[in-house]
Amino acid sequence: MLSKNRIKYIRSLALKKRRTEDHVFVAEGPRLVGELVPVFTARYIAATQEWADANSSLLQRLAVQPEIVTDDELRKVSSLETPQQVLAIFEQPRYEEDARQVISNSLCLALDDVQNPGNLGTIIRIADWFGIGDIFCSRNTADVYNPKTVQACMGGLARVRVHYVDLPDLLATLPDSTPVYGTFLHAPSIYKTDLSTTGLIIMGNEGNGISDDVARYVNRRVTIPNYPEGSLTTESLNVAIATAIVCAEFRRAYK
Repeated sequence: MLSKNRIKYIRSLALKKRRTEDHVFVAEGPRLVGELVPVFTARYIAATQEWADANSSLLQRLAVQPEIVTDDELRKVSSLETPQQVLAIFEQPRYEEDARQVISNSLCLALDDVQNPGNLGTIIRIADWFGIGDIFCSRNTADVYNPKTVQACMGGLARVRVHYVDLPDLLATLPDSTPVYGTFLHAPSIYKTDLSTTGLIIMGNEGNGISDDVARYVNRRVTIPNYPEGSLTTESLNVAIATAIVCAEFRRAYK
């Protein structure tokens, strides 16, 4: 049975300040928790008896055993409209990769003040699909451990490392030869641009695009042209949709 203090604590993790203080995040649902359990350290799990029975072999490998709760109890702490059998509190990972080396050896994403948690989660999911293992976020990008982000990434956190950095400072340290792509409304078509297998793809803020402080380091500007090109159409694409198109084109070029 969930105590009042436990309920209060889990609810408090909806706040970034509390998640940061305790260095944890919350994930919900059998599929998501099942993907994250082998990768991250679980500090606490609340689950229905149905979930526990279905995952007995998994539970044998865990240091922490679930607190068995009812659907009504789970509803009291869930951020979802319909609770899904299990809620887990995981330790936030600590990554120590050398950013310059990672960017030099692989294709990475950078996010310049992407604000919407759902967009961020979807972008992580897209990166996971296209085999992009690292995302470098500006300090003002949405919190990757926001419950909406965690749910939207659909387990992508298990395979995609998300780093928060001073983006202009990071870009300033990259060798001039490093391909740094940026998406702009007025630039050469991505479909007519030679794309590399390594480097950095920068996606900008939902309303303002890539900031001037970051844009100055972009050495390969691209755009996703509308169709027919130059016709009157919607002002821009959603940043997550644009990310999917860009990543698909990079991978298509080297399939």
